[in-house]
Amino acid sequence: MQISTIDLIVFLVFTAGTVLFGSSFVRKNKNASDYTSGSGNMPGFVVGMSIFATYVSSISFLALPGNAYLGNWNSLVFSFTIPLAAILAAKFFVPFYRNIDSVSAYSFLEARFGYWARAYAAICYILTQIARIGSVLFLMALPLHSMLGWSVPLIIIITSVAVIIYSVLGGIKAVIWTDAIQGSILIFGALVCVGYLLFSLPEGPAQIIKIGLENDKFSLGSLGLELDKSTFWVMLLYGTFINLQNFGIDQNYVQRYKSAKNEKSAKFSTLFGGLLYVPISFFFFFIGTALFAYYQVYPQLLPGDITGDKVFPYFIVSELPVGVTGLLIAAIFAAGMSTISTSINSSATIILTDFFQKRKIALTEKSKMKVLYITSFILGVLGMGVGLAMMSVKSALDAWWSLAGIFSGGMLGLFFLGYISKNTRNIHAFVAVLSGVILISWLTFSGQTIFHNYFTIVLGTTTIFLVGFILSFFVSKTKHNGK
Repeated sequence: MQISTIDLIVFLVFTAGTVLFGSSFVRKNKNASDYTSGSGNMPGFVVGMSIFATYVSSISFLALPGNAYLGNWNSLVFSFTIPLAAILAAKFFVPFYRNIDSVSAYSFLEARFGYWARAYAAICYILTQIARIGSVLFLMALPLHSMLGWSVPLIIIITSVAVIIYSVLGGIKAVIWTDAIQGSILIFGALVCVGYLLFSLPEGPAQIIKIGLENDKFSLGSLGLELDKSTFWVMLLYGTFINLQNFGIDQNYVQRYKSAKNEKSAKFSTLFGGLLYVPISFFFFFIGTALFAYYQVYPQLLPGDITGDKVFPYFIVSELPVGVTGLLIAAIFAAGMSTISTSINSSATIILTDFFQKRKIALTEKSKMKVLYITSFILGVLGMGVGLAMMSVKSALDAWWSLAGIFSGGMLGLFFLGYISKNTRNIHAFVAVLSGVILISWLTFSGQTIFHNYFTIVLGTTTIFLVGFILSFFVSKTKHNGK
């Protein structure tokens, strides 16, 4: 595949424009509060679009159509759980975090269980985000390599440099505003593809539905109770826990709750950004099924070595009009950049608030800004290194799942333990986390076949909460009986 000169120009202009626009916010960052939360003065609609764009990575943009093309709509069940998480976030999480005098999502854990809990969650978060940056860079580079003809390392490096520049200079304001623009491009790109595919077959949209039904493409998965397969129920459980983690304790989201101009605006942005993903993810799955129907009708248009996640990029380059192809490539690139920039800024914020500011020596605003600039740059470089290292991994997606499972699986359980169980003490929480990490490690690295890998966060979270709750219950009961 090779794109036209016009499409290449469209792509390069968009990328250069994003970097310049994001970098222009450097003059508006007067202090650390500006850099990490926009001084709590960002418009709700813009913050909401940023939440949406953060959710949609380039992996989603390509993998969801690829999943639907190869299989069915089972993964769409994940999106069904987002409204619940968004509603709970608007009702409980947003007011909770906006009433805490810290931009860190993990300061609450220190108040409940001591600094070890805050440091544990912060370290897990940072490691998860570095792994996430590397995974997104690598998985985004693969289709762009086919579409642009550039080498994978070159794409990873160019993407990293572009995002590092405006993330380091612009701070959270640059991240949120560029996310909003990139999110709009994503939506437009998806709608263009849906519109083109709807009327590309001889019998029109009805033919897509007919072929999809004949091949069971609209199935949401088995309703069986198998624990080692991606059934409807397994996906529903996984989506519920992942989305509660995203909206409840993910620093990416917490910073957006804090950056909105007031609580009402923050609640609106949470609901808007979360709920917007549901119909857009539906369009991604429809694109995959429509592509399946398209190449069933026109099999001669699809080379034999193009399958799975490669089908959508091939369609973009070979079938869409000149100019639109460039815009779609820009949309894929935008999805990756929005995810990476968010991870860089939020991780730098955590390093400042949860580590540097915990020292006895008070930092000046100048020193805080220096920490944020330097750590943002280092995090971007580390993420780029992980992306390059992914080239030697057999399955980058499996590697990402393993890393995410071990690093983030225990954070949600610890948060719920502190938020719900008022009697749980420091030692109870520590034993609970230790139990959860042991279980998560076994699930991730033992090669067990009892549970699907989606159960890592479900069982890890549940174990930490139950162990901590049971310990605190029996200890308090023993003390009561002793009296």
